[in-house]
Amino acid sequence: MKYFWIQLVLIVGSVSMALVFIRTWSQAKNRAWKRIAFSLFVVVNVYAVLRPTDVTWLAHQLGVGRGTDLVLYVMVLAMGFLTLNTFLRFRSLEKKITDLARTVAINEGMRHNDERLSAEPLAAAGDAHVKADADSDSVKA
Repeated sequence: MKYFWIQLVLIVGSVSMALVFIRTWSQAKNRAWKRIAFSLFVVVNVYAVLRPTDVTWLAHQLGVGRGTDLVLYVMVLAMGFLTLNTFLRFRSLEKKITDLARTVAINEGMRHNDERLSAEPLAAAGDAHVKADADSDSVKA
């Protein structure tokens, strides 16, 4: 009962993250392994909050002094993974945006070129028609 409130806050935070992730699951096109990893993370997190002595035991088995140190090391690795994942996703999005901008620019250039080329023959024909009218007026006179 001594650690009830902090455990409650940590568990509610973990469950809230899981609910937000599940709620946006259809929107965020995550790969299956990311979904599994996140679900496993939430389960392990809740277990570690409820049984901190087990984390300390696992830390000793892995050669780490304290359970909190083990949690810190795992979180540093997780943060590195998230940073790398975000970088790769942004790089992919930048490439897609560049390709899209190039496609739009080419299409707009072709459209402007088609408008310019189709307008020139009409203008030339209009000029010829005006010239012919001027010639016919001079012949009548």
